[in-house]
Amino acid sequence: MVFPGMEYLPLYLLVFIFGLVMGSFLNVVAYRVPRGTSVAEGRSRCPACNHTLSWKDLIPVLSFLFLQGRCRYCGARISRTYPLTEAAMGIMALGIVLLKGIFPEALLLFALGFVLTAIALIDFRTMTIPDGLILWILPLAAGQALLSGDWDLAGRVIGALIISLPMYLSLYVVEDAFGGGDIKLFAALGLFLGWQKILLTLFLASVSAALIGLAAARAKGQKAAGKEIPFGPFIAAGAFVSALFGDWLLAWYFSLF
Repeated sequence: MVFPGMEYLPLYLLVFIFGLVMGSFLNVVAYRVPRGTSVAEGRSRCPACNHTLSWKDLIPVLSFLFLQGRCRYCGARISRTYPLTEAAMGIMALGIVLLKGIFPEALLLFALGFVLTAIALIDFRTMTIPDGLILWILPLAAGQALLSGDWDLAGRVIGALIISLPMYLSLYVVEDAFGGGDIKLFAALGLFLGWQKILLTLFLASVSAALIGLAAARAKGQKAAGKEIPFGPFIAAGAFVSALFGDWLLAWYFSLF
């Protein structure tokens, strides 16, 4: 018995491997960008012993498994974030292709997912969102408009301002109510998604952040109370879900009325 689509299995495998490789590169971006180091400068090194890594140390996921999660040269533990990020990007690439097919739109969505994942990782680690990564979203928004034929400039401008502007103005009422990176990220994503999907992004991000914050507080007790958590990862996740499933989610919501 041959399952439908099995003839495309080699293609799907290549897509998955492509995602793994890009996940490895994403780890480089997430490590170097906050440190002000060029992502194209020099070969990767062990953060613990600074030894230059060879190609066999950099095979996505497999190197981590073969080395049992330790540096080959100094024995320091390797963060599980690295293989998990690589695997996640492989799954992301494959999932997008299964949903959208082999079309330019799929590559554009993967590029958006790449940028959003990098932003989420960096914000989670450093509580900052680099402006350079936010700027990457702007050409993606232009590409999305070109591919979709959606040149509703007014809708995109409204999308850029409908959340970011109130967030910015709120800083005059409650100082440090939001981070500047969150505000700029909402503005850039509003240009990509438009006003309806950016509102959906805010809803998804707020609900997920509240649920996870409550769960963390309950699990850790008073130690977690009042502890600041980065909002960027939740914005990134909400935006990616909106980009993939926003049309369906909005249609389902409006059908209720």
